[in-house]
Amino acid sequence: MPSTVEPIAAGPPPSDRRSVLRHRWTELAYFHWPYEPEVIQRRLPAGVTVDTFDGSAWVGLIPFEMRDVQLGPTPPVPWLGTFIEINVRTYVVDSLGRRAVWFFSLDVPRSMIVGVVRSVFALPYCWAQATHVCDGDQHRYQMRRKWPRGPGASADMSFAVGDPIPDDDVSDLDHFLTARWALITQRRSQLLCGQVRHQRWPLYRVEEVRIDQSTIEAAGLPSPVGAPRGLYSPGVDVEVPRLQNVPRGET
Repeated sequence: MPSTVEPIAAGPPPSDRRSVLRHRWTELAYFHWPYEPEVIQRRLPAGVTVDTFDGSAWVGLIPFEMRDVQLGPTPPVPWLGTFIEINVRTYVVDSLGRRAVWFFSLDVPRSMIVGVVRSVFALPYCWAQATHVCDGDQHRYQMRRKWPRGPGASADMSFAVGDPIPDDDVSDLDHFLTARWALITQRRSQLLCGQVRHQRWPLYRVEEVRIDQSTIEAAGLPSPVGAPRGLYSPGVDVEVPRLQNVPRGET
């Protein structure tokens, strides 16, 4: 771990870098489980250190709808630029002490999106069948991976949206799990970091959570234990500047 790690902040840090990707994340749910840090560290490349809260690493299963994706100055494409995404992620620190998200997988039902984002952003996108059914406060996300072939990856998640959480009542752990303003990925041997800019998350409690999944295990991780820590957000507008190289430093 670097000697100095940036603090967790509920709002984004200032940035003057030009965005190359714009979109909106909507109807998002967070489901998180604690893990032993060494279990997660074994799945990370050199130069990336697992981030922990009270001695635990955390793995998240995150379903949401991506809407109105824009690359550069082009307008959003109505069908191609709106789709469901279900990702598996953890939280890390790079050699400069920046806190970020590390993705194990990101499943979407758009094969063209998979190809473009794997090439441009070096993120492990996968092609899947995916649906989202919403009936009032009741939500159900379902996903089954089609490519790449390998261990079966699927998820069936249902939940009800509960009460909003006032800003002052958001816990330190929930800030740790949601207030992430960067992502780290890897292209061949080079680590890359991208800022993620949006307003502070509006957060709600979730109830009646039911999850049947094999997507975490397909990422090479042990099965999660116990009920997840759950949250919901109606969404935020997001901007992502161009990725930058990250020095390896010391782990």
